[in-house]
Amino acid sequence: MSNIKYNYNMNTINNFLPRNEKEKVLARSFLKLKNEQQVMNYLRDLLTLQEIEEFANRLEIARLLEKGESYISIATKTHVSTTTVTRVAHWLNRGCGGYKKALHK
Repeated sequence: MSNIKYNYNMNTINNFLPRNEKEKVLARSFLKLKNEQQVMNYLRDLLTLQEIEEFANRLEIARLLEKGESYISIATKTHVSTTTVTRVAHWLNRGCGGYKKALHK
């Protein structure tokens, strides 16, 4: 059974809830980090270089979408498919607000 709660009026997810204790621990682990270098060190220990690049790319795609750039322009600039741009756009506009929070802080 999923813990995802939907806002039925907007068909968006309000909050993504951890599905288990391991996911809670993962989320809390980021809160313990104090600066950019600590976060980068943690990301490097946690992820492969390719995964870090992919996540950074997704954030860049979201940033470019927020600026109003076209999907094709973004795909060309970031060297991804328009399907990837569409996927990021979906979560940017109908997700939990994580991208928007990260982009506007």
